[in-house]
This record gives sequence, C-alpha cells and structure tokens, in this order.
Amino acid sequence: MEDWTQTLGAGPLLGIAAVAVALILFLVIRVKLHAFLVLVIVSLLTAVATGIPAEFLVKTLVEGFGGTLGNVALLIGFGAVLGRLIESSGGAKVVAEKMVSIFGEKRAAFALGVTSLLLGFPIFFDAGLIVMLPIIFAVARRIGGKNLLLYGITAAGAFSVMHVFVPPHPGPVAASEFFGANLGVVLLVGLVIAFPVWYITGYLWARFANARNPLEVPNLFGQDDDEIANPPSAGLVVAIVALPLVLILMNTGLNALGSAGIVDKTQGWVHALRLIGESPVALLITVLVALVALGTARGEKGSALEKLVDGTLAQVASVILITGAGGMFGSVLRASGVGDALADTLSGWGLPVIFAAYIIALVLRVAQGSATVALVTTAGLLSPAVMSGGFSVVDTAAITLAAAAGSVFAGHVNDSGFWLVGRLMNMDVKTTLKTWTVQQAIQSVVGFVLVLVIYVVL
Repeated sequence: MEDWTQTLGAGPLLGIAAVAVALILFLVIRVKLHAFLVLVIVSLLTAVATGIPAEFLVKTLVEGFGGTLGNVALLIGFGAVLGRLIESSGGAKVVAEKMVSIFGEKRAAFALGVTSLLLGFPIFFDAGLIVMLPIIFAVARRIGGKNLLLYGITAAGAFSVMHVFVPPHPGPVAASEFFGANLGVVLLVGLVIAFPVWYITGYLWARFANARNPLEVPNLFGQDDDEIANPPSAGLVVAIVALPLVLILMNTGLNALGSAGIVDKTQGWVHALRLIGESPVALLITVLVALVALGTARGEKGSALEKLVDGTLAQVASVILITGAGGMFGSVLRASGVGDALADTLSGWGLPVIFAAYIIALVLRVAQGSATVALVTTAGLLSPAVMSGGFSVVDTAAITLAAAAGSVFAGHVNDSGFWLVGRLMNMDVKTTLKTWTVQQAIQSVVGFVLVLVIYVVL
C-alpha cells in the first residue's frame, strides 16, 4: 500500500462512504440480512469503489478484521466466561439483591453508573463493560420490567466518558503528547467534567431512552432459573469482579509512574507486573480464579465446567464476528484515504484552535469510525498551532479534551464499538442508532461545551 496514492478527493470519498453506510443500514434493517455478511460485502464493495489496488484489497480486509479482533476477541471471550460463571453460580443475583437493599430500586441505576465511573478510571471501555455486564443485567432483572437501557446505557455511558476524557486512557494521553499538554492538568480537567457529562448523557439520557424503547434484559450469559443452594457471597463476587480492575490499574499506574520518572520502566519486576496487568492477561487470571471459586460454589468440576465454558463461547461467537467485521469496514475507509483527504481540507478553515480541534475530530470520527485515528490525526494537524500559540496550561488541556470530545461523536456502523455495544445488549441496528449513537453524539457535545466553558473562564 505504500506505493499506492489515492487520486480521489475528499468529496468523492465522502460520497462513497455515505453510500456504503446507507447500504449497510438498508441491508440490515430492511432486507434483514445478517450484519456479519453485510459488513463483509459492503467492505469489499467500498474497497473496490475507492480504488484500493486488487493486490492489496483482500489483505486490507483481513488486516482490518484481524486488527479489531486482536483488541476485543479475547476480552469478549474471557469476559463472557466470567459473566457466565458469575451468573450460573448465583453470584450475580446475590450482588443485585445487595445493591437494591443498599440503594433501593429507584437509585440502583444511579449507583451502578457511579460504580462504573470509578471502575472506568483504570480499565478500558470494552473490558470494563464486559466485566460489569453480568452485574448490570442481574440488577436490571431484579428490578423487573423492560429496563435494559436504563441500566445498560447508564453503565456503558460511564465507561465511555472515562475512556474519552480521563488519562491514563490512550486517547487523551496521545493528544496530550501531540499538543504538549500537562498530563496532570488534563487529568484534573477530565475529572472535573466527567461526572456532569455522564449524569446528563449517561444517566438522564438512559432514563429518557428507556422510557421510549423498553427492552427486555438479554440472556447473553445464560440464566439459571433454579434456586442455587449455595451461592457465593456478595463480597466474593465483588472481589472477583474487582480483580481485573486492580491488575489493570497496576499496569496503567506503573506506566504513569515510569513516564514521570518515579520508577524505572526497564526493571524486570515492572515488566512482570505490567504484563499481568494487560487487559487480556488480567481477564484470563480472573477467569481462572472464578473457575475455582465460583465453580466450586456449585460443586461443578471438570467436564461440567468445560461444557459451561464451551456453551458460553458459542453464545458470543456472533458478537465477536460482527465486531470484527465492523472494524473491517472502518479499516477500509481509513485505507481509502478519506481521513487524510478530509484532514487536508479541514485544516485550511481558519477556525479558532479549540473549535478546529473539536470539529476536525468530529468530522473524521463520523467519516471513518475510529476515535483514535480521529484524535491522533487532529492532534497531528493542529499541534504546530497549539505549541506555538502561547496558550496557558489550562487552555492547552482544554484544547486536548475538545479534540477528545469530537473524536467520540455519533459512533455508528463504521465503528466496531457500535457493534460491540449493540450486540452485547442484544439490540438491533435501528435501536442501537436511536440509543447508543445518539448518546455518543450528546456526550460529545456536552463534553465540548463544558471544556469550552473552562477554556473561556480560566
């Protein structure tokens, strides 16, 4: 691909991308063709239409698919097994009962969201969501009724807010490096806006969406209707759920301490601790612990646990494949050069830097799907202006988070996260667009408004 140059301009590439998105929606919503097949077909057609050379075409599709699965397949697989163990042992029901008894039915969703905010500090969005889903579903079932979105979007929104705005998550860290922002100030500003952004776009939006789209809680992890004779304690379940979060925090914490020069990142013990704190390894360790602790709680051993794991992986195979195909489609759009063409066009608009950071990231996000690519591209474009602009440390942090806010806007069918959330919550494409895509758009706008206030006032 290094020897190939895209000859189409931003206009034709955007037109092709728009037609591709419309075709996906038509085939999935109206024709009822399976999303996995649709995404592969449209990815192939889009690659041909944008002129990607034939010798690189299949390679681009496969690398886009594999690159996405490399990030999420292990997390979904391990997370689903962990969720099934928590569900089948009766642990999820025990925790749900404990949460309702402490906070009451009316405050359970709010408490679940605040918990997700706290857990979302060290753990990435997809890993945090998959670990919390069994608790989310169990609490929603305990309250009763069709209330999936109230609990699901409240918690997912919390993880998304932390992932977008708060270091040590990769987006704000990468943008901080490009803009020369003080990471501590970015962290402080991110924490200041995180709760109000979540409350408005996570909790309040979830209540609104749930009232208009009442959905049953899905049976992703299986559900045992029989009363468990010896369920684990709520404390044990919480400890198991917290284990990967502690391990991941150890990884991100040591990385931050190493960047600050407090610890030597070349030391063997640092490498060892960071290894077990990598998300897939942390979840693997947690699954092994859960197999012993929660499998024993039901008296299951050997072949029974093997069947449980096998059945769980079969249930989430569709989620994994569709998420990978969504990543394939986004990868084709990026390989086509639509992002670069748009970046060249947008860079000459002459907007104030903070508005340019938000709008450029927003347009790139909608066009090609990847929040990371949108953010890094925006930061690369504007870094000379920011570095030489004489901005204060607070202003630079605000510009950094403005770009981060733009990079999350309205995730849709070219974003693998759209398919991950939709399939994990068993929502069809139309419902996911009405709920999750809108939530991401509102989160982006509210986040930018709050950052702009800080920029103007301070």
